[in-house]
Amino acid sequence: QVQLEESGGGLVQAGGSLRLSCAASRSTVRIDDMGWYRQASGNHRELVARVSSGGSTNYADSVKGRFTISRDTAKNTVFLDMNSLEPEDTAVYYCRARNGAYLYWGQGTQVTVSS
Repeated sequence: QVQLEESGGGLVQAGGSLRLSCAASRSTVRIDDMGWYRQASGNHRELVARVSSGGSTNYADSVKGRFTISRDTAKNTVFLDMNSLEPEDTAVYYCRARNGAYLYWGQGTQVTVSS
């Protein structure tokens, strides 16, 4: 069993920046890809960004050029640097880790962007 602990959410004005962090409870377990998803009120959960164990990344079109995902593979930690934040980025952000066929989710961290 892997638990994910997220941190870094909060309230920021439009145009500001935040950094989200997510650490797996077991640094020795093999984690395949790690990523960030978000769910705004009344919407489905959607992919924001994902990074593979080899470092390949993919992003939602809405965040390309503004968000950067990075990973410390040795520590099973993933980061999301969010710049030029917009009110539309307001959501609960969830960390997800995949170990083979198993998926693990964090509890979510709220990001609120005021206009």
